[in-house]
Amino acid sequence: MEKWNQTSNDFILLGLLPPNQTGLLLLLLIISVFVLACLGNSGMTALIFLEPRLHTPMCFLLSQLSLMDLMYISSTVPKMTYNFLSGQKSISVLGCAMQIFFFITMGCSEGLLLASMAYDRFVAICHPLHYPIHMSKRVCVKMILGSWTLGSINSLAHTIYTFQIPYCRSREINHFFCDIPAMMPLACMDTWVYEYMVFVSTTLFLFLPFLGIMVSYGRVLFAVFHMRSKEGRKKAFTTCATHLTVVTFYYAPFVYTYLHPRSLRSPEEDKILAVFYSVLTPMLNPIVYSLRNKEVLGAMRRVWGMFSSRKK
Repeated sequence: MEKWNQTSNDFILLGLLPPNQTGLLLLLLIISVFVLACLGNSGMTALIFLEPRLHTPMCFLLSQLSLMDLMYISSTVPKMTYNFLSGQKSISVLGCAMQIFFFITMGCSEGLLLASMAYDRFVAICHPLHYPIHMSKRVCVKMILGSWTLGSINSLAHTIYTFQIPYCRSREINHFFCDIPAMMPLACMDTWVYEYMVFVSTTLFLFLPFLGIMVSYGRVLFAVFHMRSKEGRKKAFTTCATHLTVVTFYYAPFVYTYLHPRSLRSPEEDKILAVFYSVLTPMLNPIVYSLRNKEVLGAMRRVWGMFSSRKK
């Protein structure tokens, strides 16, 4: 098979939506989700930064989650929207590389950060007296820096290697963004070794943290059932259950896509699953974590009260 010149040819993104009225309606829905995600995550980040009472380990972790979600959804939806509205499907090699780098960085970093947040809740509920020691600001900063650093290094390695692979004349990526599993069928070489490395990376950055989260929340729920206060037990259980639902909503399709053999998946299936972890979850996270956090709700009321008083 002939090879194409990677330095002068663009990739073609086949997209997610059909080029008709139904596709336009679905795009408007996705744009609405995108706007809500941007407003929610940017607002959450600004609120935690400006409100001194929210300068706690859990809120610092939450601010980083919002920042990651903001960058996460921005790495895919704008390009998909532009391609659909303009009728173009091309993406440059540099643009494709940047998409892969930011997407994998945010995906891996968020996986580690969610595990850190689960650990924070575990210590707060199961070992409240030791919380200031185990979740000090220094420990929190290490968790944040570790998530960003490890996610970036892993992403950079995958991005560089992906574009060292020789690709054949077919440049059509059957996806709405540059995703490694969708690009591997275009390679002119046997990629089983690299796909195994993707499997290992997914296990380390997503599957193992997900197991850690499940264990942490499992112990938290066990402690919740032994609470004396019925009201406190109900609130803690609802919070844990809600967080677990969102976490599963994020991890399950991600892990399935990257750990499931290519021969047992279809491109359409991969694209639909990608919508869950790349579009819907970034919108849900600020809603779920803010509405279940009294400190955040209190800060929102204070800030809203300040703005209302100034208008008067």
